[in-house]
Amino acid sequence: MKNKKASPAAGGSDDPRRHLASVAALLEEPAVRQRVAACSYPLVLDAIHAALEGFRQRLRPGDQAPPVSEIIEQIDACLAAIERDRLRPVVNATGIILHTGLGRAVLPQSAVDALASLNRCCNLQIDLETGLRGKRNARVEQLLCKLTGAEAAHIVNNNAAATLLILAALCKGREVIISRGQLIEIGGSFRLPDCIHQSGAVMVEVGTTNKTHLRDYRAALNENTGMILRVNPSNYRIVGFTQDVPIADLVGLKKERPVIVVDDLGCGALINLEKFGLPKEPTVSDSIAAGADLACFSGDKMIGGPQAGIIVGRKDLIAQLKKHPLSRMLRVGKLTAVALEATLRLFLDPDTLPKTNPTLRMLTTPLETLRQKAEALLARLQQETTVLELRAVRSESATGGGSLPDVPIASWAVGVKSPVYSPDKISRRLRQHEPPIIARIKDNEVLLDMRTLLDGEEEHIYNALLRIGRGSEGAN
Repeated sequence: MKNKKASPAAGGSDDPRRHLASVAALLEEPAVRQRVAACSYPLVLDAIHAALEGFRQRLRPGDQAPPVSEIIEQIDACLAAIERDRLRPVVNATGIILHTGLGRAVLPQSAVDALASLNRCCNLQIDLETGLRGKRNARVEQLLCKLTGAEAAHIVNNNAAATLLILAALCKGREVIISRGQLIEIGGSFRLPDCIHQSGAVMVEVGTTNKTHLRDYRAALNENTGMILRVNPSNYRIVGFTQDVPIADLVGLKKERPVIVVDDLGCGALINLEKFGLPKEPTVSDSIAAGADLACFSGDKMIGGPQAGIIVGRKDLIAQLKKHPLSRMLRVGKLTAVALEATLRLFLDPDTLPKTNPTLRMLTTPLETLRQKAEALLARLQQETTVLELRAVRSESATGGGSLPDVPIASWAVGVKSPVYSPDKISRRLRQHEPPIIARIKDNEVLLDMRTLLDGEEEHIYNALLRIGRGSEGAN
């Protein structure tokens, strides 16, 4: 049998892939050496392999192998993609203040400065007075007690972890009573019934979806009841023919049987939001004053700090939580601790929070201020762009992050349309800007909401829309 001639696809001599520049040769190119110096050897090597593989996939018999300059262009494109995917700042123009996809709360400047100071060792767990091993996160816990009136405090990596730790440490093998209307599901498919099951506690549901009475809890009490868990519906609302039981009434059941009463507050307001013109949200101090044994809540929602789960309450129960094996697994590191401490300090002077806390500032910025920002940006752009239809438009912002779910917040936005570009195209080009700008699309119009912009970020929007509006981008 005669041997068949190798086909180009099999790598024959006329296969254009055989004439691609080698990895070694590319690494010797001065332009590639510059990329290595600017980035790093491993990243550039990955980009070279990706670029060459792309050409191998596209080249067909009869094609010419690309010149080195074209390969280097593709290497640059691969490096740009790697850079684009790294964790980096973006402009939040969505109008969602606590946007989970964008990292939720914007940290206060004091927290950012505190993080920047940790470019050296710190006194995370050492007593500076004695020089001996100290209590981890002691200052954070002192602040939490001062702000909430609790006896003790503990922090873990998020509020779901706080709930799991409480159940596992204090109610394993015993019954926990909870209203059917509070069996929540939050982002990432986290369901409270699953959390209870994983903790080893036995869930006892009482009441109905829309109505639960004190008598329902009382009827469920027995010798194996270990805990009553109340969950604040911070990421949803049940409205209409409804009834729930205040935490103070649940605390009253302790006179009938010794149980632990826990208030899972979710977003966890440290102050009365009504003073800022916002709807009332249960505060942590209210729960503690009502007699809750423990209250847990998030650090990155209404507090506006880093992601954390905060537990406050009775000293003896907090001590049990700290001794549980899960506590070590769920603890936070120094970066979270220092950012949370700096954020909590701001609440010692609550009247200044709209200036010092970005979350509260976004929530409370007057509507007229936002209108002026939108119109000022619009006036600059309308003189420059040629293919964009722009307008200042009333919009609705939202708190987001599972906080104040039924409270639309009036806002102003710059609306963008184009006879040349689709809304998806405009939105994509905004995301490709440096820094990336994240907008939203409503009724076939791109909206750039003023409420969630930080100082100076209007300039990024101006530059991005100017580039698109001058027709420097291809249409899709």
